[in-house]
Amino acid sequence: QVQLMESGGGLVQPGGSLNLSCAASTNIFKFNAMGWYRQAPDKQRELVATITSSGRTDYADSVKGRFTISGDSAKKTVYLQMKSLRPEDTAVYYCNARYRVRALVGPGHDDDYWGQGIQVSVSS
Repeated sequence: QVQLMESGGGLVQPGGSLNLSCAASTNIFKFNAMGWYRQAPDKQRELVATITSSGRTDYADSVKGRFTISGDSAKKTVYLQMKSLRPEDTAVYYCNARYRVRALVGPGHDDDYWGQGIQVSVSS
């Protein structure tokens, strides 16, 4: 059982800031990666930022220099600090957690878990 609980978000003016949090309730000891994705109306879900268990981060080009992802492995929580927000950042943001399932026999696979999404709106 994995549940991802997102918090934060809301409405902010262009240039403003918001912070998102996602806490995982799970028996999984450690996720291989956690991150944030977003989906705007009539658009596909896209990567925003991810962080691996080793601390490696990856960002979409559109948010580099403005967003910062961080995590707390003990709390199984991931954060997203968003600054200099733009109207095009408006979307539903989804928390993601990935667990690498290894197998002694046969191929392994990645299990992805998703939060229900939280609205971020950037508008004047």
